[in-house]
Amino acid sequence: MMELSQAKIAIIGLGYVGLPLAVEFGKTRQVIGFDINAARIGELRTCQDSTLEVSAEELRTARHLSFSSTAEDLSTCQVFIVTVPTPVDQANRPDMTPLVKASETVGRALRSGAVVIYESTVYPGATEEVCVPVLEKFSGKKFNIDFFCGYSPERINPGDKQHRLPTIRKITSGSTPAVANAVNDLYAQIITAGTHQASSIKVAEAAKVIENIQRDVNIALMNELSLIFHKLGIDTLEVLQAAGTKWNFLPFRPGLVGGHCIGVDPYYLTHKAEQVGYSPQVILAGRRINDNMASHVADETIKLMLRKNLPVLGSKILVLGLTFKENCPDLRNTKVVDIVRTLKSYNAQVDIFDPWIDVAEAEHEYGLQCLRELPLNGHYAAVVLAVGHREFAELGEAGIKRLGQPGAVLYDVKSLLPLGVADGRL
Repeated sequence: MMELSQAKIAIIGLGYVGLPLAVEFGKTRQVIGFDINAARIGELRTCQDSTLEVSAEELRTARHLSFSSTAEDLSTCQVFIVTVPTPVDQANRPDMTPLVKASETVGRALRSGAVVIYESTVYPGATEEVCVPVLEKFSGKKFNIDFFCGYSPERINPGDKQHRLPTIRKITSGSTPAVANAVNDLYAQIITAGTHQASSIKVAEAAKVIENIQRDVNIALMNELSLIFHKLGIDTLEVLQAAGTKWNFLPFRPGLVGGHCIGVDPYYLTHKAEQVGYSPQVILAGRRINDNMASHVADETIKLMLRKNLPVLGSKILVLGLTFKENCPDLRNTKVVDIVRTLKSYNAQVDIFDPWIDVAEAEHEYGLQCLRELPLNGHYAAVVLAVGHREFAELGEAGIKRLGQPGAVLYDVKSLLPLGVADGRL
């Protein structure tokens, strides 16, 4: 029987997933929060979290949590939980570099009997096919003899203050039955919503990746319906409200699909499917539809300007919001960037304002210079309400319309305003 109740834990990667995990475990047991970003470690040591997922008070209550960017500090740990991102490259192929680098770091620190748990979203088989060989190489130890692995996929929803780590049911798994039980017991210490112990690491990996694929495909259906209804002169939201009166109609809505999960994870499964000789149809069709919606928004905005006899070349357009979702500062894989780039391809001048972002991060990640204050001089030929931040909702119809010149186009991506207010919406 394996016992992890007293083991010292290292959390590798302190982003939206790793930090809440470190804080919860750090309330009751010794935890090292590790990140290669020294600036991130510096802010956390002062009880500041730029992701806004954890408050200063919550950081202070994690009395047993320490932070480090020095890999040598990991050598005292017996449990390693890896929470680094798993992005895709320009060709939408899985980029396992962060996961491999994290595994190298952990491998160098592994002691006999250690358990390495991965939370990063991957395709079924990735933990054992990609990560384990790296751990063996850099530790000089043998899998399931000298060290063991588990997989417990993250279910963090950035910006969501209702569904938080302890209140979200956790899937767990391990590389042997004893390890699976120990990993499950470990998470049960902090997850009040309970756990679900999968029969294998592969099952847990597959369960995670299809959670986001299901949402992606359903949103793609709504987006395709929106495109059709637009051509028919029907408001999509009105149709969905009517259809939603049936008890089993699923309440999905059209929109931009970005972020670190839904817009990325499907490519992990399709990559693996193609490796084993199956060419996915539905999943990739959904991806194509969702990836094209940002360009659709920009194109429709330009068409609406032309219909109103507003000049496009050199015109000034304001985009409200840059994050991938409302009321959070997360810029990862935001599709608003595609709206901006498409509008600029028409030789329009595009200003961007988002009260939630770090403007330096936006410039570093996307090369975009964003406004630091909302202009209220009403000189824009078009306003694109791209993200439903509460600050924009509080502006209301009158406040948002004041941002544009008389007769300006207003495109409401999130249907934040009442029907009939905006010139266009999804």
